Amino acid sequence: MIRVLVTGAGGPAGVAVIRSLLRRPDVELFSADMDGWASGLYLVPAQRRRIIEPGAAPGFTDSLLALCREDSIDVLFSTVDIELRHIAPRKEEFVAQGTAVASPSDATISVCLDKFALAERCAPLLTVPTTRLLTTDGKSHNWEFPVIIKPRSGAGSRGVRLIEDRLTLDELDADEQMIIQENLPGAEFSVDVLSDLDGRVICAVPRTRERVDSGVSIAGRTVKDPALIETATAVARAIGLTGVANVQLRYNSDGEPALLEVNPRFPGAMPLTIAAGADMPSLLLDIVRGTPIPDRVDFAELANVRFLEDVFVPVNEIIHSEHNAHPTGIDEG
Repeated sequence: MIRVLVTGAGGPAGVAVIRSLLRRPDVELFSADMDGWASGLYLVPAQRRRIIEPGAAPGFTDSLLALCREDSIDVLFSTVDIELRHIAPRKEEFVAQGTAVASPSDATISVCLDKFALAERCAPLLTVPTTRLLTTDGKSHNWEFPVIIKPRSGAGSRGVRLIEDRLTLDELDADEQMIIQENLPGAEFSVDVLSDLDGRVICAVPRTRERVDSGVSIAGRTVKDPALIETATAVARAIGLTGVANVQLRYNSDGEPALLEVNPRFPGAMPLTIAAGADMPSLLLDIVRGTPIPDRVDFAELANVRFLEDVFVPVNEIIHSEHNAHPTGIDEG
């Protein structure tokens, strides 16, 4: 049996990974979250539920290393951005004690979480909206308004503003932690991408976000669009992706898909990708375990509408913790 630990069990991505791996008879699944009310905790037997520290806590990685060692975890799936930032630089420590980490590399995560660095990396290889730092030089560019300003790092739409004219842009204080970006007028798509440990793209599944609630897609459909697949594949190669990432694209005024950002983790809408035929959590488990997988995985065009589902457990099974505020991973695409 393969012992697998999935963290972020309160978020839609964590639940999607847990439900995927629960279908495998060769997996003994553990789930973890900082919050005892995280629903994904209760999808596994009581003896395999774990409460962990918040990803931003100073001792988070050390405590997770100890947990994986004590539980003899073979593979760790983290589904939370802040956790991955701290886990990725120490992947070799996990490997040294027998735990493979099913995530992109530290270098890939770092470039994805810096939107300016990501644009600079990808611009020579694919269509990227014009992107400048919010500096005097950046503001002086010959922009076509409106433009977007957003933080260099951060998830969801926090800090994003539409700037309608030159006067408003010029009045903004310079801030190298913010970027100015060309506003793309076309439809937006998310593409879930899986690459093997050599960086070879196994599948890229574009999907729409027809309805979004709290940053999470609750209705959408997969689409077989070669331009989207080719662009997302080029992004994956540019960032050296190994594992799963979510590439967000939007069509520009010339009808070309252009890069918006990359989330270097499982997205919240992963159940649609899995149902369409690309079971990325299971495939990634095989990849990190060295089990042969197909060179290419196809998918079907499929739509979904998400609904609220209750998990019922005896009261005495609820895990009490000091972090019982909100489950992790709520701002996932």
